[in-house]
Amino acid sequence: MRKAIIGIVALAMVLFSSIGLAEQEIKQQKFELPKHSFEIGPEVSHIEYKEPGVMKEDGIMYGIGAAYTYRINATMFRVEGKYSYGQVDYQNSGTIDGIDDYMFEIRGLLGFDYRISDKSIITPYIGLGYRYLNDDTAGMVSSDGSFGYERESNYYYSPIGVKTLSYMGNGWLWGITAEFDYFWRGQQKSHLSDAISSLNDLENDQNDGYGYRGSLKFQKKVDTMSFIFEPFIKYWNIDKSEDKNVTYSGVIIGYGYEPENESTEIGVMFMVLF
Repeated sequence: MRKAIIGIVALAMVLFSSIGLAEQEIKQQKFELPKHSFEIGPEVSHIEYKEPGVMKEDGIMYGIGAAYTYRINATMFRVEGKYSYGQVDYQNSGTIDGIDDYMFEIRGLLGFDYRISDKSIITPYIGLGYRYLNDDTAGMVSSDGSFGYERESNYYYSPIGVKTLSYMGNGWLWGITAEFDYFWRGQQKSHLSDAISSLNDLENDQNDGYGYRGSLKFQKKVDTMSFIFEPFIKYWNIDKSEDKNVTYSGVIIGYGYEPENESTEIGVMFMVLF
């Protein structure tokens, strides 16, 4: 899978290099990216989380994102953040509807701008990211009589990708983002004591996995602002976690782990750029 993602990034670079070279034949004023820029706006997405053969959750998330970008001597520094909230439905041997979920993510990126024509710029980048997801069924009861509990998911990763931006005329720009997310580590905290007070809470370490994401950006400049419409997809595939002992009133009664899982989020962002 990692080889496939690297191949997609390479293909995108070749494709946009070809487009940029062809555009050199079109006489048009060279466009420049601003030294400082700030983006903010809402997003909406559908998220699906699956543990194959075990359970599934899905629902709609509503959020807000923001980013600050600083460019100097063709070097890009960018900080991104987002918060989203929604309700998801759980399906296993039983069902629970209307579970509160919220997600927080922050990323720092370092990239380098390469001008491939007067109209096109390509920016390879690398960075660090943190993603937190809270899924809270504490106090809820499944249709099969099972008691719910709060779950906290933490991912630490490095985004490695490429952004492109091309000027189309009349204030319009468009571009793509193709990214592979190298998973460093994760931790899943399961508050089993929410379901049965004598059980201990588990903290399971996750050591292997990967992610990828892509988006298509359309940007329109109006006076001193730009408006951005950006459909996106984000995907994570995380392997089974390490085992941890499960205790009842301090006595070991078994072990627990976070199963192999995958999540897919598909949505759209609407941003204003200053």
